[in-house]
Amino acid sequence: MLLAIDTATQFMSLALYDGHSLVAEQTWRTVNNHSVQLAPTIDAILARSDATPSDIKALAVCTGPGTYSGLRVGVSLAKGLASVRRLPLVGLSALDVLAAGQSHYSDTLIVVVQAGRGRVAVGRYQWRKGRWSTRGDAQLMDWETLLNSVDGAAHLTGEINEAGFEAIKVAQERGVTVTLVPAGYRLRRAGFLAQEAWERYQSNPTGFPANQVTPFYIKTQDVPES
Repeated sequence: MLLAIDTATQFMSLALYDGHSLVAEQTWRTVNNHSVQLAPTIDAILARSDATPSDIKALAVCTGPGTYSGLRVGVSLAKGLASVRRLPLVGLSALDVLAAGQSHYSDTLIVVVQAGRGRVAVGRYQWRKGRWSTRGDAQLMDWETLLNSVDGAAHLTGEINEAGFEAIKVAQERGVTVTLVPAGYRLRRAGFLAQEAWERYQSNPTGFPANQVTPFYIKTQDVPES
């Protein structure tokens, strides 16, 4: 069984995956209570699933981008569990996890996660060979810059705050061809993290040492060094 942990932003998510089905999944808004809520919720989700820590054979963790403190909590706990029990640990980007949960659109997919101080981390994807493939590196920008950069029809998904909703409305009114993905698909879920991580783990069971997993930040002058 694989345990997936995502604490990249104010939304946290956990999932248990047995290689065929999601055994359990929980996603909630934690604000800044990552360190208080994470370990007890893992214990609770295992108990509700009639599982024990010894049933976990692999781990997955969302490596960001996201908030500095949130990422540290999830990645540190996942690395600690993996190191103590000598388990593989698969790290995946928050943007890739969001993209994995989206339907097929013929236009560009824009994925965002909140990065604080009015900014979002942005990834762009194109549908290729039955899945979303990234187009270029992730970027850090404000909503106005993001929407001004849209150069054709696009669907937008991920964490959108009130400022984002207002900026999208204004952009649509002036003719920017961006479509907001329905709310259910905008939620970043550990179930997709688990599924993607399991596929990678199965293709290379010995290739995911815990000590190689680190948080991913889009570097700016105000982001501390790892």
